[in-house]
This record gives sequence, C-alpha cells and structure tokens, in this order.
Amino acid sequence: MKYIKDLRDGEHVQGVYLCKQKTSAVTKNGKPYDNVILQDKTGTIDCKIWDVGSAGIQEFEAMDYIDIVGDVSVYNNAMQISIKRARIASEGEYLPGDYLPVSSKDINEMYKELTGIISSVSNLYLKALLEAFLVDDKDFVKAFNFCSAAKSVHHGFVGGLLEHTLSVTKTCDFISKNYPIINRDLLITAAICHDIGKVKELSAFPVNDYTDEGNLLGHIVMGYEMIGQAAAKIEGFPKGLENELKHCILAHHGKLEFGSPKRPALIEAVALNYADDLDAKMETFKESLENSVEPGWLGFNKMLESNIRSTKAEQ
Repeated sequence: MKYIKDLRDGEHVQGVYLCKQKTSAVTKNGKPYDNVILQDKTGTIDCKIWDVGSAGIQEFEAMDYIDIVGDVSVYNNAMQISIKRARIASEGEYLPGDYLPVSSKDINEMYKELTGIISSVSNLYLKALLEAFLVDDKDFVKAFNFCSAAKSVHHGFVGGLLEHTLSVTKTCDFISKNYPIINRDLLITAAICHDIGKVKELSAFPVNDYTDEGNLLGHIVMGYEMIGQAAAKIEGFPKGLENELKHCILAHHGKLEFGSPKRPALIEAVALNYADDLDAKMETFKESLENSVEPGWLGFNKMLESNIRSTKAEQ
C-alpha cells in the first residue's frame, strides 16, 4: 500500500484504503458514475468510478475497507484516482490504525501543555470547572483527545480538537497579555471550553460524522448545556460568572449567520471569536498548501472566500 500523501501524477496504484464517502452521479451524457473519497492516516483523495457496471467493480459502501486498482492524475491542481477495480478487503489485509488521519503533533504533549495552562487559572471556580472536564473525567479526556475539530474544513483528524483548542487558547493567552483589560481567567476558560460540544456533535473515527444530536442541536448549544451542568455541580459557582462564560461559548462564531445564537457582547467573547476564526483559517490554508501539487494559484477556497495562492516558489 502507498500512502495517499505519496501518490504522484501518472502513477498506477494498488492497495487497501478506507472508503470515507461514496455517492452516485450522472454525467451530462446520462452515464452513471460514482464519486468516492478514500482515506488513510495521511489524508483523503477524491476518486471516480466511471465504469460502475464492470465486472471488476464489486459492491461496497462508505466505511468499507476496499482493495482498489487505479490510475492517479491531477485535476484542478489536486490528485485524483480513476478506480478500475475494487473489492471489499478481508480482515487481515489491513491495519485499521493506518487509515485514521492523526495530528502531526504529539497528543500527549499537547494535552500536558493544555493542563499546564489550566493550572495557571487563578479563579477557583473556573479552574474547578476546567478540571472537572479535562482532568477528573477520564472518559471525557479520552474522547476529547481523540476527537476531530470538524468533519472536514479544518483539523479533521484524530487529535484535531485538542490541537485546535490548544492553539486558540495560546492565542487568547497572548491577547490577554497584550490587552490587560481582559479577564484572563474567563478568556482562557472560554477558549478551552469553546468547542467541548464537538465531543458529542461528531461521532468517533473512522466515521467522524455528525451525530443525530449534533445535527439537531450543534456543538455551540451542547457546549452551553455542558457548561451549565458542570457549574451546577460546583458549590457556590457565581451565576454572573457562569453567564459570562456561557455567553462566550454562545458567541464564539461571531455572527448569527455563522451559527452563533448571540453576537459577542463581552471583550473576552470578541477575543475568543477572532482567535477561533484565525486558527480555523490558518489551518485551512495550511492544509490547502500541503495538498497542493505545485506552487502557485490553488483555486477558490469557500471558507477563505478567496482564490488562494502558495508562496512556496519564492521561498
């Protein structure tokens, strides 16, 4: 098996990959074909099955491990595989750990750094709340460290939620030092908790898709509820402080059209919104650069709302 990140234009490829997604479509001429997304731990690749009725293409579905034969080509500056043969692989032909995209950073080290920041929070109520989630609840810690930050878009890999949360938290720590008017303890707690609802919103790998609860409520509402439940178990937790923290969670997407039930009304909520948006966009751009075949213009990116360009050629 050759990892997806190592595939090159013009190669003939054979190996077992995880089918992350499969949909049927029809060409302009009315010919049926399948769109397939294959995955391994190094990433995903778009594929096409043009001869869906051929004898070499056996039936398979999303989440099946499939043994494929195909040809690699470049389309719109991205690698693509035209699948010629496909069958469901048998157990023993693959190791599931080879097919889960994982953070390039050490998960244990990131978690250690995050808990170090928690220990720096001086407000006893906020520290107790953070420790309830990310120190005392071992099941939650395991799920949090394994979870992605998104189905796709950015940080869509094992450890992605932890990596994103740590990055946002470190940015917020810098902002709090640059703007002393900010309540650092509140901002740090909000940063660490802003996406905790994603543990419930997204199913675990290899599925990594929205749960029923996630589709119906979303991680912002679920995170708000989780904060309320945790605060209720901490004797004497100030109601005003709880509401300020909840507001930061509700407003961290910044705008109603981006899914936030409230616009930021606290300076801490404003800082969190921009730190979250910055990290998401930087990671999106980074992943686009890593997936590009050649330096230069990479095409229109929906999240960045721009035709983006690599500067690799000048480096």
